Formats: sequence, C-alpha cells, structure tokens
Amino acid sequence: LVGFNLMYPGEFNGFLGFAGFGLESPLTAAGALDLTYSEGYTYWTDFLFQGMFAATAATIVSGAVAERIKIFPFMIFVIIYVGLIYPIAGSWKWGGGFLQELETPFYDFAGSTLVHSVGGWAALVAVCLLGSRIGKFKNGKIQAIPGHNIPLATAGVLILWLGWFGFNGGSQLALGTFDDAVAISTIFINTNLAACGGVMVAAIVPRLLSGKTDVIMMLNGAIGGLVAITAEPLAPSPLAAILIGGVGGLIVVLGTKLLFAFKIDDVVGAIPAHLFAGIWGTLAVPLTNADASFSAQLVGVLAVNIFVFIVAYIIWAIMKNTMGIRLSKEAEKLGTDVAETGVIAYAIRD
Repeated sequence: LVGFNLMYPGEFNGFLGFAGFGLESPLTAAGALDLTYSEGYTYWTDFLFQGMFAATAATIVSGAVAERIKIFPFMIFVIIYVGLIYPIAGSWKWGGGFLQELETPFYDFAGSTLVHSVGGWAALVAVCLLGSRIGKFKNGKIQAIPGHNIPLATAGVLILWLGWFGFNGGSQLALGTFDDAVAISTIFINTNLAACGGVMVAAIVPRLLSGKTDVIMMLNGAIGGLVAITAEPLAPSPLAAILIGGVGGLIVVLGTKLLFAFKIDDVVGAIPAHLFAGIWGTLAVPLTNADASFSAQLVGVLAVNIFVFIVAYIIWAIMKNTMGIRLSKEAEKLGTDVAETGVIAYAIRD
C-alpha cells in the first residue's frame, strides 16, 4: 500500500518522497505487459523482490526479541518500521536519493546497511528496552538458555545460506545477457565463500579461547559472513570474499561477547550478525571496488544508522509506555507459544 512507493518515489528531493498509494498495473493500454518499466525486469518482479527485502528487515528483529515480547506490539512495530521507515532509508540509495547522488555514490549492492543494519538497530533498541529473559543473567554471570533443537537451528541457517543466493544474486536484477550471467555467477561464488570464511573463523576463535567448538557461534558466523559480503558481492576476488566473510565471523564472536558484557540479551545473536557485520561489510566495499570511497561509505552508514536508531527508539519507547511490550513473568515462564498464540509449539508428554 505504501512502502514500495516510498522507496521508489520517482522525482523527489533526495530525502523523502511518495509516488502515491497502492500498486499500478504493469500493463499497457492494449492489455500487454509493459516492458518499458526496466530493461531487465518488470514492475511485479521489482515489487516482489523488494517485498522480500522488507520482510528480511522484520525477521532480524523477531529473533532478538523472542521469548518475552507481546506479539501485537511487535506486529505494530513491524508495520510502522518496515512499511514506512525502512523504505525511506532505502530510497536514499535505491530510489535515487541523496546517497546515490553523492560525488562518489554510496555503494550497498544488496543491503548490508539498508536491510541488515536497519533491522539490527531495531533489534538492539528493542532488547535494551525489553530487558533480558528471566534467568539469563544471575549474580553478574551469564546463564545459558539452550535452544530446543540444534539440528533444526542448523537446518535454518543452511536454508538462509541457500536463500542468500537469491538475495545477493537477485540484486543483479536481470539474467537476460551474458554479462548478467557472468556477474551472477561471480556473486554466487563470493557469497558462498564469504559464508565459508565466517564459519571457519567462528569455529577457530572460540576453540582457541575456550577449548570448545561452538556450533551456535559457527552458525551465526556463517550469517555474519553472508551479511558482510552483501554490500559488495561482485567486485571481490574469491580470496577477498573469504577474508571479508572471515572478518564478519570474527565480528560475530567478539560482538556477542560485547553484548554479554553489557547484559544485553539477544536470543539468536541477530545484532552481531546483522548490525555489526553489516557495518563492517559496507565500510569494506572500497577495499575491492575502486569506484567506491570510504568517505561516501561512512556517510551512508552514519546517515542510515542514526536515522533508523532514532526512529526505532521513538516507536519502541512509545509502545513500551502505552500498551507495554513485555509479557508478564507468568506468561514468559509459561511460554510465548501458549501465552500469546494459544498453540503449544512442543507437546509435553506426562
């Protein structure tokens, strides 16, 4: 209804514009498909693809706030933040806004900042205002709250890994020419290798620090590597992609420890993987893309991150002080599946 036309407002001042409510049929007056929308893709292709990006920004938040948030305030936040705020930030680059019009344009190929950092800031603000889960921190010590099923968590990350080929490869936006095919194959290779780099570093570093191989950290390391390469998956060499993803994995490990030090309870590790690794990946673009500049990347990171942080804080704070965003202790102990949806996620046998 609103978001797509906020992200692509047409002619606007570079900061805020709106092309009107609803979607327009991509048909000509004769009823045939209008292929003049873009050289390589159609109006509906663009809408569906960007809709998936918007959904990604929402899912980043959901993992961080799990197990203690009320479902309706969360839904209200998603509608406002993802439907209105995310596309405004996206328009600054992808809609031809001021970040695209800088002397050296801001580069963010598939959204390390415009998707992942946007979702990461919303998650960070939310968990800070929510507080930690019951029992997560006791007497200044971190208490592990194990996930229900590690194989299922692993399968989830592998599904994400596979989906990222669509996320990054699809951002080429067309596969109608030989050049597009070559570009997409390069993006696929670099995306995959960056995830591999993230996994390897997230396996090695905890092993060196604690003597244990942390499978959960490895899974988040893969995501951190994927997020890091997302800003520029086309220009790097395969070795550079591994290094970029590896640093993303390291950032996940260190970022998780940083959150623990501040007693910030991010259930799935979304903030280090999406926010911290997203900032790194965006700032790393000039290392492999000679057309990019560090100053332009820094301007983009600061502009988007400051904007979404302020807005996310305002929305969450208003809801916290009006309808409330956290479950009662009784509901949290009972489980959000029972307390909020009335459906038991895991059957308990007598």
